[in-house]
This record gives sequence, structure tokens and C-alpha cells, in this order.
Amino acid sequence: MPHILIVEDEAAIADTLVYALQGEGFTTTWLTLGLAAVEHQRITPADLIILDIGLPDISGFETCKQLRRFSEVPVMFLSARDGEIDRVVGLEIGADDYVVKPFSPREVTARVRAILKRMAPRTESSSAASGHFTIDAERVLISYRGHTLSLTRHEFRLLRCLLEQPHRVFSREQLLAAVGVPSDAGYERSIDSHIKSVRAKLRLIAAHAEPIQTHRGLGYSYSPDRS
Repeated sequence: MPHILIVEDEAAIADTLVYALQGEGFTTTWLTLGLAAVEHQRITPADLIILDIGLPDISGFETCKQLRRFSEVPVMFLSARDGEIDRVVGLEIGADDYVVKPFSPREVTARVRAILKRMAPRTESSSAASGHFTIDAERVLISYRGHTLSLTRHEFRLLRCLLEQPHRVFSREQLLAAVGVPSDAGYERSIDSHIKSVRAKLRLIAAHAEPIQTHRGLGYSYSPDRS
């Protein structure tokens, strides 16, 4: 069964999560510090991390940033704050979900299962080409005009979604689903930030190309003839 790392300094909350997750067959490890979680993930990688934002040493946001330097492990944030800015920041630094305290342990367990299901590898062929782009699904890489793009996990999934269906206009909600984030998490506008980042990386290779098109009020699409 998948192993879940819980990073939470409140024992009562951690105990509740451990009980709920183990009751569903998951194995768990509980830590109270962000730096300890980073080191633990280097040595004994977990399949998913439940990460409190307000930790005693470094914040959950900083912990996630450090994790993303070497790991694409799914991260679910726990927070007492329900502000949109916190949710958006969470997604932009690589979170997969955001749960506000107090929460239902059953809901958290269901969200853990949903994240792990979304993270399961697809079974289709490993390579595909579209215009000037080449997708290597097995290695989680996309190349553009012969150059391998340095993409985050969210950027890879977003760009891959667009490339696989040229000219189709995807709404922000549909792109969130492709990224693997629940649409009820309040992250719709952060898709714009990811699109901006991907465009900047493409322009470093072809400054005048505009393969990703904006459809005002609707969403985004991939245009092969402009790549």
C-alpha cells in the first residue's frame, strides 16, 4: 500500500490522520518539522505528503519548495487559513490539494486516494509528436524544436493536455483537471500563471512563435501552425 508522510506539529491532528489513513490500509510516518520531512523524503521517499503550512521551523510553503528541488511527490497542504492567495501560492509551488482545518478525516483520506489515482501512470505509448513538439511520457519530458523543456510537473501536464488536442479550447477548469488538481480548490486563476511560465520557456527557444493561444473569457488552445 502507498506510504503517507504526515508533517504536522499538532499531535491531536496527526493522530486523527494516522488513525484514518491506517484504517484504510495506508502506512504512515509522522513528523513535526519541515526540514526533517525534506531529509526523510531524500532517504525514504513517501508516495504522498500531507503537509501543514504552519510548522515550528520552516513553513509548509518553504518545505514544499525544498521538496520540489529533487522530488515530484504529491503534496496536500493543511492550513487554518482559507484565503484564495494561500491556495494559489500552494498550487504555484507544486501542491496537489489544499485542505482547510478543521477537516473531516474521511474527506482527507478520500482526497489522498483521488490524488494517488490521478498520479498513476498512463498506459499509452511513451512518445508522440505534435508540430515542433515531442512528448516522452515515460520520461516525463517535452521537447520543443529539439530542445528539452525544463518543466514542473504541473507545467508538463498542462502543456501535454494542450498538445494532445490541437486547436481545442480548454477552460481553466478543464486544465486544472489535466494538471490533477480538484476544480473546487479555488485554483482557476493560477492556470494563467502556469501558462505564462510555459510561454516564457518556449520563447527562449523561438522568440516569435505563439503556439499557445489565449481565448479571452474561454481559455487556451494549442495552434500547431504558430509553433
